[in-house]
Amino acid sequence: MGGAPLDSPAGEPRGRFLPRALGVLSLGLGAAALGTPGLVSRVIGVDDSALARTVLLRAVGVRELVPVAGLLASGTPAGWVWGRVAGDTMDLVALAVAWRDRRGERRRRVGNALAAVAGITALDLLAAVLASRAATSRRRAFRASATVTVNRPADEVYRFWRDLENLPRFMYHLESVRADGDGRSHWTVRAPGGRRVEWDAEIVDDNLSELISWRSVKGARVPNAGRVRFARAAGGRGTEVRVDLVYAPPAGALGRAVAKLFGEEPGQQVRDDLRRFKQVIETGEVVRSDGSPEGLATRQQLRQRPARPAADRAPR
Repeated sequence: MGGAPLDSPAGEPRGRFLPRALGVLSLGLGAAALGTPGLVSRVIGVDDSALARTVLLRAVGVRELVPVAGLLASGTPAGWVWGRVAGDTMDLVALAVAWRDRRGERRRRVGNALAAVAGITALDLLAAVLASRAATSRRRAFRASATVTVNRPADEVYRFWRDLENLPRFMYHLESVRADGDGRSHWTVRAPGGRRVEWDAEIVDDNLSELISWRSVKGARVPNAGRVRFARAAGGRGTEVRVDLVYAPPAGALGRAVAKLFGEEPGQQVRDDLRRFKQVIETGEVVRSDGSPEGLATRQQLRQRPARPAADRAPR
């Protein structure tokens, strides 16, 4: 795709916050364990052990620093977070042994450390499960891109797309889009088998006559995102329109219905949508001829008007 990658349907800011927060935590814990092992050993109640002060804490520090880059920068952090869960398990075992062998004030400090690590483990486990689900969703996602050149200026094409309620006029799978204000909208798709799938979406980027980007809001049954770019075509031939779409169908019957909706080649469907868009923006309607690319899909044929010779058309 041209430019920056299209965000995942789950939403980059939502899906990456916890792994990045854990990356910052790992950086702090690792730096403390390597830089001030004596202080850390006193805080957690194992300062009476030379082995803990000189070897074990330094090993823990190195282990904490290893996944930092992956947690902070990786687009697929699941493996790094599961690595933290494994390290947390070792820490819990070591602290449990230390707690058993100590008495008095040191036992209390070890107990506090044990409780803190248990809380961190719970966060790591939650982040690992969420990251694994997000990775599975990305693997199932349908991604499609297509480009078309239309004989209209960019500002006119942008205004047409910005009115999202126009999209069902040429997008085959869309039954309706309702603009709710403040950049939010409600989308309805009719899938195979009579299923109706609905979700709310929000516009996340809107540059006048250049770019519109949207995504489904959190909790959508079919997470998805889309982006359309507008650029002046070479030679003053109008406007080049590039569309990028990504859908992440869920597991189960609904996911199978969505997969059937897009077929084996989702990119072809987007290209067909853009052919219809070109007709709508240039002529005001979708026309059908024997050479139309839409095939025999009943709903598409019903939504198109047969082509007629120019002389037979009623004056506008």
